[in-house]
Parts: sequence; structure tokens; C-alpha cells
Amino acid sequence: MNSSNEEYIGKQLVSNLFNSKGVFVLPAMTLLNAEHTRLISQHKITLEEKDVIHLDGAAFFQIAIDDCTTAMEGIFEQIRYNKSKRIPMIELRNEVIPFIHQVTEKNDFYGILAALQSKDDYTYRHNVAVGILSTLLGKWLKMKPEDLSQLTIAATLHDIGKIMVPAEILTKPGPLSDEEFQIMKKHTTYGYEMVRDTVGTNHNQALVALQHHERMDGSGYPFGVLGHRITDFSKIVAICDIFHAMTSDRFYRKASPLYEVLTQMEESVYGKLDPYICRVFIDKLMQSMIGNEVELTDGRTGRIVMILSHDPLRPLVNLGEDFLDLSKQRNIGIVRVIPQ
Repeated sequence: MNSSNEEYIGKQLVSNLFNSKGVFVLPAMTLLNAEHTRLISQHKITLEEKDVIHLDGAAFFQIAIDDCTTAMEGIFEQIRYNKSKRIPMIELRNEVIPFIHQVTEKNDFYGILAALQSKDDYTYRHNVAVGILSTLLGKWLKMKPEDLSQLTIAATLHDIGKIMVPAEILTKPGPLSDEEFQIMKKHTTYGYEMVRDTVGTNHNQALVALQHHERMDGSGYPFGVLGHRITDFSKIVAICDIFHAMTSDRFYRKASPLYEVLTQMEESVYGKLDPYICRVFIDKLMQSMIGNEVELTDGRTGRIVMILSHDPLRPLVNLGEDFLDLSKQRNIGIVRVIPQ
């Protein structure tokens, strides 16, 4: 078994790959995952540097996240046609999880966020997004590596129960009726059972599927439990789930501007979301903004130069010769961060 091929995971093939007998193995431009490197080794091929392209950040994020999204779609399809409703963990571990770790290692939050913006595959891309954002947040919370690995899988599978919800409810272009919402809510209990019954997962991961819509004040679902009964994993995933949903274009509404999302999340801290975890998330998002170009609500673009500790959502922005203190200019906000 040729393990040296594994170092090329996350790199892209330059050209079509053939084995020594001229049998076609993989097409040019394939972004290599663990499954590909195993196949290449089976064909007794040893890759070299000249066979691959090292992608720059933006291209890597785009291709890796697109590939993960396609893989998630495949995983959902497999479960849909599988009577036992077991989750294909091998595919998840080979085709999705390694890329999520590689993307989060780059730590370029707004580059990653740009690639997470849904094309028209929100249902699948959202799972990848929440996997990536939760892994970043877990790192920011200084979680142990083994806990972080478990969190990544739990977050990526948080919505797996949606497979049991009829497609016309999932993709409905307007708000759900009460009856439809009751059906939609069941994705939490379905997901819990599916993760629980899959070999190679644990109870903590099943609880994320169950609890990611529970809220600290007991206003969530399916059981309306209070904060002390919600696990840390579930609290992390809840925050990332809300953030990605609000910053994405959906079937029934456009993405909200970043400052609105963060302001709403900050307000949700009083009661709904875990205050400490949410504070870490918002502070890190704002710190990651320093040096980036942003678009303001008045149409101008500027560069963030400083985050003010007393009002982190309203930083100091440099516009040409001028500096704009958003904590004093309350009528102007940040619409979006322009990826570098």
C-alpha cells in the first residue's frame, strides 16, 4: 500500500491519470480525497509533485467545499435508498471530513465564508458549512483534538434527519404552515435515531442532531429543554447553524447583511444562545475582519483597521484619507466582508 500518495490529499491533478497498462484512473483537475489516493495506490501509481497543482486559498476553498457538498448529496442519496437508514460513515470520513479539516487549517474566515455561499444546493452545502464553522469555533474554544474530531462529524450530520422530511417542505419557497413546521421539527428526533443507530458514532454526536434547535431559555424544539441540559457540542452547532442560515440566500429570502446577523446573534445571547460560546464566535469573526475590505450600508468600501473592545460589532474603518468610527456613526453598518 503506497501511503506517500496520501500527502497529496487536497491537491488537484494536473492531467488525466493512467496506470502503467494505460488504464484510465482519474480525470484531470480531480481534487484528491482519501478514496482517490487509495485507488491510485491500488493501481501501483506513486504520485510526484509535478502531477499535482497546489491551489491558492480561494480556489481551494471553492473546489473543496463544492466537492464536499457533492459528497454530502451522495451520502443523503445513499441513505434515502437504504432501508436501514444507516449513515455511510466511511464515505463521510473519506470524502468530507479531511477536506473540512484542511479548510479550517487555513483559518481564512471570510475566504471560507465566500465559498460557503450557496449556489442552489443549500440543503447539502449547509451541512458542510456547519461542519466547517463548528470546527473553527471548536478550535477557538481550544477544544482537545479528539473532541474536535467528534464535533466535526456531529456538526456535519446535524441535519441528517431532514432526509425523512418531504422535499416539498424542505424546499418550500415561503414560510411553512403550522402542520408543515410540525413535520419539519421532526428532523431532530429522526436525526438522533439515525446517528444513534449508526456504528462508529457516539451519544454526544446523536444529541447534536436532537438538540441543535434547543435554546437556552427553553424556547427551542423538540423538547424545549433548558440550557443546562443542552450539551456543549449542541450549543456550538446551534450558533453555527443560525449564522450560516442567516448569511445564506435561501429558497424564500435573501441573505441578511453581516452586521444584522451579528447584531441579532448578539441579542440572542440574552436568553437563546450560550453567552460565552457566542461571545467567542462574534469576537473571533470581528478579529478576522481586521485588514479586510468591507462594503458599508451607504455603498462605500473601506478597510477595517481596529475592533473596539466596548463595541466589537462597530469597528473603526479607513476610507481613503478618512477614518469612520462606526460606534459613533450608528446609522452605518457593514454589509459584507470582501474576500481577499
